[in-house]
Amino acid sequence: MFTMLSAVVEAQIGLYRNDLSIGVNGGYVLSSVGFSPKVNQTQLGGITGGVSFRYVCEKYFSTICAIQAEVNYAQVGWKEKILDINDAPVINTVTGLAENYSRTLTYVQIPIFAHLGWGREQKGVQFFFQAGPQIGFNIGESTSMNFDIDQRNSIDRVNNTVAQDTMAVENKFDYGIAAGFGLEYSHPKVGHFQLEARYYYGLGNIYGDSKKDYFGKSNISNIVVKLTYLFDLIKTKR
Repeated sequence: MFTMLSAVVEAQIGLYRNDLSIGVNGGYVLSSVGFSPKVNQTQLGGITGGVSFRYVCEKYFSTICAIQAEVNYAQVGWKEKILDINDAPVINTVTGLAENYSRTLTYVQIPIFAHLGWGREQKGVQFFFQAGPQIGFNIGESTSMNFDIDQRNSIDRVNNTVAQDTMAVENKFDYGIAAGFGLEYSHPKVGHFQLEARYYYGLGNIYGDSKKDYFGKSNISNIVVKLTYLFDLIKTKR
C-alpha cells in the first residue's frame, strides 16, 4: 500500500517530458541606450527575427518546465529627442528643418530562458513566463541624420551631450537579462504559436566606462513584441 501511495505522489509531483521543438520567430523592437551623461531620447523602432529552440523536460504539478533559446538578428540603438528650452524641436539654421538623429546597431543575439507554462499542453492555450541571460554581438551600425555634424544648432539645444553622434561602438560584445510573458496555442498536428512581450536590460556598455572615458554608462535596453512558431521534433508518448 505504501509503495502504491509513493508511486501516486511521485506521478502527481513530477511528470517526465522529453519534447524537443524548433522553429522561427519575428517581431518588432523599441530600444534606447542609457547614457550617462544623459541623452534625451525617444524609442527607436527596429526588427528582430531568427530561429527558436525549446526542450520541455517536466510537468511539475500544473507547471510545464522547459528551456527555450533563440539565435536572432536584431536592430536596436537610439533616437535622439533634440529639443530647446521650451520643449520644442530644434531647427537647424542651415536646412531650416527640425534636427533628427538616430543610430541603428545590428546585433546577433542569443537569449537562453527558463520557460514556465500553465494551461493546455496538447491542444489549446497556455500562459507562459520566461526569463534568463542574453548575449549579443554587434555586427554593424548605421546613422540617420538630416544635418551636418559641424553645422548642428548647438545654441538652442537644451541637452548638449553630443559626443555619441560621432563615436562608433567600442564594445562589440553585449550581455544582460531578458524576461517576457505571453500566450501559446498548441495543436498536435500543426505545432505551437507563441505571442510574447519581452523586456531586455543590458548590463554591458557600448562605450568605454573608465574614468578617462566620456560616458560612465551606455547600456542598451529594449521592449520586444514577437510571434514564434515551433514544431515538434521529439515528443513524449502519453
